Amino acid sequence: MEPTPYRFENSLPDELLQQRQQPRIEDIRGRYFRDTTAIIHCNPFRRLKHKTQVFFSPKNDHICTRIEHVMHVASIAAAVCRGLDLDADLAWAIGLGHDLGHTPFGHVGEHIMADIRKDSGGFVHELYSLRVVDHLIGYGKGLNLTYAVRDGIVSHCGEKFEQSIIPVQEIKDLGSLTGRNHLPSTWEGAVVRMADKIAYLGRDLEDALQLKIVKRGDVPEEIVTSLGAENGVIINTLVNDLIDTSRKNGAIAFSDEKYHAMKVLTEFNYRNIYRNPLLSDYHRYFDRILRSLFDYLEDLFDRYRFDETQYRREKNLLAVRFGDYVCKMRSFYEGEDGGFRNLAVDYVAGMTDDYALECIQEIMLPQKMETQFDQFLLGN
Repeated sequence: MEPTPYRFENSLPDELLQQRQQPRIEDIRGRYFRDTTAIIHCNPFRRLKHKTQVFFSPKNDHICTRIEHVMHVASIAAAVCRGLDLDADLAWAIGLGHDLGHTPFGHVGEHIMADIRKDSGGFVHELYSLRVVDHLIGYGKGLNLTYAVRDGIVSHCGEKFEQSIIPVQEIKDLGSLTGRNHLPSTWEGAVVRMADKIAYLGRDLEDALQLKIVKRGDVPEEIVTSLGAENGVIINTLVNDLIDTSRKNGAIAFSDEKYHAMKVLTEFNYRNIYRNPLLSDYHRYFDRILRSLFDYLEDLFDRYRFDETQYRREKNLLAVRFGDYVCKMRSFYEGEDGGFRNLAVDYVAGMTDDYALECIQEIMLPQKMETQFDQFLLGN
């Protein structure tokens, strides 16, 4: 006789999990679906379509961008939650919002921003994603999301790839978290954390194969036999394994076999894709771009502070837009403990790949931008 499947229920009451930072009259959508729509309609979500997943600014329409990745994560997490009788709406919201704080140029950009801020707290994209949804959207207002969604966003990564996750039974002070050493407070948050791994492992390999960075014959037979040869098969295999193993174990977990295969695939991807010498030249290029933009904006603010007229005299659109941002966000930054030390980082981290490239051209070749600048001022 087979054991009764584990029934997953969050230990924290819905009253706490669904609490918002500011009171709000709820509507027919339900709390978590409302959070989903709020995320979809915000500008940082729209910008994800022009942010790198792994391969920079792809001209090939079939190479994954950050917005496609979050859609994969959300759909995988929702499917797993349906299989475990958990809240699929909560999983969708966390999945769609989990990477809103990602920098331009993917994880390479994150490492560069972390180095820029190494003496002032570093940079961790999941913590920054929480900062985006809590404060930066709406010029300091934020999206006023539920605790469960905010908790899932800030807890989606972790320091290492775990085989199983059990949520913590506590309400955390999310705004005070540092680093990655914390677990989600809901089962749905744990599912999203696993779905993130499922979403990128096979897809990154598929993109690398399409771009001929790796050859299909290079993929270890162990991976093909255990997980599958194509991304869709890999996703299906891991989703079913996660549901079946979780039901048996009472934790969001992979089986020993599939977890081992995922580790082998992870090591293969790092060795052949993420650390591929073909990409290293791009990494140095991105480093120069992001540091130059950060230094330029820091210098602008040190000189002009809140004088919007002075920003316009720079004769480039980056300075004008940054000056507008500074003035609109003044009250928010004045109320922060760190004051204005986060201003330039916040602005650069929110850029898309294409916008970062456009901005570096503006400040390096300003004479080419004067016509465009004049048209901008005239509203043409």
